[in-house]
Amino acid sequence: MNFFEHQDRARRHTGRLVLLMGAAVLSLIVVTSGVLIVILRSQKDLSVNFSNGQLLLDVSIVVFAVVLLGSLYKTIQLRAGGKVIAERLGGRLINLDPQGLDERRVLNIVEEMAIASGTPVPAVYVLDDNSINAFAAGLTPQDAVIGVTRGAVALLNREELQGVIAHEFSHIYNGDMRLNTRLTAVIHGLLLLGLIGALILRGVSYRGSSSSSNKSGNNGAMAIMAVGGALWVLGYTGTFFGNLIKAAVSREREFLADASAVQFTRNPQSIAGALKKIGGHAQGSQLQAAHAAEFSHLYFGAGVKAAMSGMMATHPPLEVRIQRVDPQWDGQFPAVEFLGEAPPPSTGFQAGLNEPAPAKELVFDLLAIQQSIAAIGEPGPAHLDHAQSALNNLPDALRDAAHSSNGAQALICGLLLDPVAFLQTQQLERLLPKLAPDIAQALEALRPALANLDQHLRLPLIDLAIPALKQLSVEQFKTFRSQLALLILADDRIDLLEWTLLRIVERNVLGAPKVSAKYSLDQVANDIALLLGSLARAGNSEPALVRQAFDQASASLPLPALTLNAAGANEWQDLETALNRLRQLKPLEKPTLLKAMAVCIEQDGQITPAEAELMRAVADVLDCPMPPLLATP
Repeated sequence: MNFFEHQDRARRHTGRLVLLMGAAVLSLIVVTSGVLIVILRSQKDLSVNFSNGQLLLDVSIVVFAVVLLGSLYKTIQLRAGGKVIAERLGGRLINLDPQGLDERRVLNIVEEMAIASGTPVPAVYVLDDNSINAFAAGLTPQDAVIGVTRGAVALLNREELQGVIAHEFSHIYNGDMRLNTRLTAVIHGLLLLGLIGALILRGVSYRGSSSSSNKSGNNGAMAIMAVGGALWVLGYTGTFFGNLIKAAVSREREFLADASAVQFTRNPQSIAGALKKIGGHAQGSQLQAAHAAEFSHLYFGAGVKAAMSGMMATHPPLEVRIQRVDPQWDGQFPAVEFLGEAPPPSTGFQAGLNEPAPAKELVFDLLAIQQSIAAIGEPGPAHLDHAQSALNNLPDALRDAAHSSNGAQALICGLLLDPVAFLQTQQLERLLPKLAPDIAQALEALRPALANLDQHLRLPLIDLAIPALKQLSVEQFKTFRSQLALLILADDRIDLLEWTLLRIVERNVLGAPKVSAKYSLDQVANDIALLLGSLARAGNSEPALVRQAFDQASASLPLPALTLNAAGANEWQDLETALNRLRQLKPLEKPTLLKAMAVCIEQDGQITPAEAELMRAVADVLDCPMPPLLATP
């Protein structure tokens, strides 16, 4: 099952779960209403003026409102992204300031995985907990975070950490992360009913102990206590069923994520080794955080003990997971102890250890780009090797700059500078007076390294800089975005690549607009024509070649011949509208569009690094993160 099939399946599962949770809430309303009717009717001395039907209706409205408002409150709280969950669990962000070699190793692995998969680097949080565990949280890949416990950082070797991180990336790709976050909100709504019942019981108990007794007061108090008790019991009953659904969904997807991790690393012992160490560690994967149970379905390993290990367990048994990826396992868990800080890694982040390799002229063909499309959401070891090479070939100054807010702003500005000297001078004359002095100074220092940067390293550098840009305040980012717009317009022309890079930065920092997969190719034919026309003009200056590229791409689609329109005065606004609609293509329709884009790019028989970068950048805007193209020097 590929990325787009996973996305389609996740969409269908989301609909089923909504129906299941709706049925659970409806059942809870009916049962609660029935119990309350019995309780209130049993109070002979209490005047009840409602008919059974009216009481059922009123109580149903109240219960439904409580559940809905509780879920809505949690949904709004989680809308800020996975960082809300990471911070609630006590996590500390390490992207800008990793402490010690262990944390730098974890960050390096996450960066490799992100570059290998063609996605921006997620925020990485370390939880001060000795258990071996990890999680991915968020609603979209743009607001995703990865959390890792201190125990996992210290006790797992590099290969095992790769397996764990690959497992979490699989949850991000396959739509599990979004589904799990939504489940958290629904379960909170059901739990709120029980919390209200507990509050009523405590309130009545307090009043009863502090007030004088009388028959009427006792009857009223008993009725209220009965209502509170019913809400408490029924609220937690609803939570029980909600957790039951949550556990069943989570168990199924853990097996899928384990298999994806093996496919990514091509090393079954990476994920198996981490699972075995959980079994051999005294604390295992049990988290000590106060809110660990709330997010039990998010973790790599079982973060809390289930009251009913079979039905309520959010994860399959450890032994079963290990046997699936390592059939030769002897059933023994290794003894695990803290051994101090890990030795320096052999690849990646250490400044000065790896000299950049000589630049090679890359050659791409249509097969390379088709293989990259096929690997969306399912990168392999070759992409991981490419990512490690990309990190090693980035100059230290650029990598360091990507890990600070000021440096990241200077990097993005530098990447948008025109290679033509007089146009770059024109851009700088307009930009530098608008920049803060420290950012302007950083830009000047980075310009030589950026001028010599290989074209295929530009997108990885942007991906590295995203976490630092996310630390900007709303006002700071507005200022930065206006500076980027000034920079793009300073040479009196806009090309598709720089416009697309600006959109990538915006959507990954501010978040992508919510979309629903509802269009088929024929419903967005005009939008496809706009996109293919822009791609054809970006790769060719002669009208005849533009027409040839467009017609070849159009012919590859299962649609009537498209019409090539000339670039109009509102070209970029029209293109943005078109891309927003194309993001809403049904998942299984998107590969066809991507392949047509590839045909358009490859019209002249070869794909340059600049054209490959453009293809991947536009695909990213369409929510199709393409892994790097693999080519032969």
